[in-house]
Amino acid sequence: MKPILRQALPLTVLMAAAAVATVPSARAEVPATCVKGVNLATLGPKSIVGQGPHGEKAASPEVLALSEADVAKIKEKNFKVGISMQTVNLDWSQLQIQGITDTLKKYGVTVTGVASAEYQVDKQIADIENTIQQHPDGIISIPVDFTATAPTYKKIAKAGIKLVLMDSIPTGLKHPEEYATMVSADSQGNGQIAAQILASCMPQGGTIGLVNFGVDYFSTNERTKGVREWMKANRPDIKMKQVDFTDPPKVSQIAGDFLTGNPDVKGLYAVWDQPALDTLSSMRAQGIDIPMTTVDLGLQSAIEIAKGGPLKATGSQRPYDQGVAEAMAMMNALLGKETPGWVGVQSLPVTQANVLESYKTVFKKDPPAELTDACNKAKPACN
Repeated sequence: MKPILRQALPLTVLMAAAAVATVPSARAEVPATCVKGVNLATLGPKSIVGQGPHGEKAASPEVLALSEADVAKIKEKNFKVGISMQTVNLDWSQLQIQGITDTLKKYGVTVTGVASAEYQVDKQIADIENTIQQHPDGIISIPVDFTATAPTYKKIAKAGIKLVLMDSIPTGLKHPEEYATMVSADSQGNGQIAAQILASCMPQGGTIGLVNFGVDYFSTNERTKGVREWMKANRPDIKMKQVDFTDPPKVSQIAGDFLTGNPDVKGLYAVWDQPALDTLSSMRAQGIDIPMTTVDLGLQSAIEIAKGGPLKATGSQRPYDQGVAEAMAMMNALLGKETPGWVGVQSLPVTQANVLESYKTVFKKDPPAELTDACNKAKPACN
């Protein structure tokens, strides 16, 4: 998922990083092949490489297309759909919601409301219970915790309400009886992109660090799996060390301690972009300059990639497109049509060379001035 639990970077961390910005960099030995040794045109998988949470083969969003007769039925029914998010305070969440609402509105489906659980299990349970009481025809949701919330998600089907999930499936829910489909990015494919770019920046026999989310969550598990498997298959000379975090606001401290205790680490992978930014702050605070890659694209990570600094690349989701697929899956379910267990959305490799174009692809709008300014200062590498 988008990576789920993202938090704003604490101001104290930003101030600390700025205060030590003049500390000489260490570990800056990067091969000339770094990023330049990868052909962007062939970078990343060309199809979905991962499997769904239950080992499902990915279905394409194209299978969710509606016929003219389907559209007419949808518009006649005046369907209503509620949305339950883990948070709305993320670019990823907002793009998902926008993709859902734009698409449902196009077909005359009303969104009754968007609940934000703020990462709290109890609040999400209450949100879903409240939404059920409003008797919508469908609910689109991403679980904060797929075990603790599972009994509540099971109540949705019992109430005769269709359920479409983002990124993960609550424990024990059965398809198609209890949910119509789950839509997610190809997380394993995004991990492969992050691995391939990072490998181009690593000397023979080098050691990388994996800043991993230490919670059993499908999408983040798949990302790190993608990195590990790609490295073992293509760069077995690279040694891998791993540090786990469970509380996102503590990533700066955890990553900093990891770097201090492992001076042989010459490159980093962070499981999504906010932990990457927090790790970057720790690196700057310690005067460390080593290449890093991640998964997902937000404005701040795009700016860092545009600058050409330590953050070299990301394997990005397409959250707006995923929102569109979730809305289409919901309308199929509301019509009583068969829907696949898992719909996968293609990965998108993002480097300094294509960051502006990629921003447009992901955000469905022109890059803001702060991103174009960062890119202009780094021309011609950034375009």
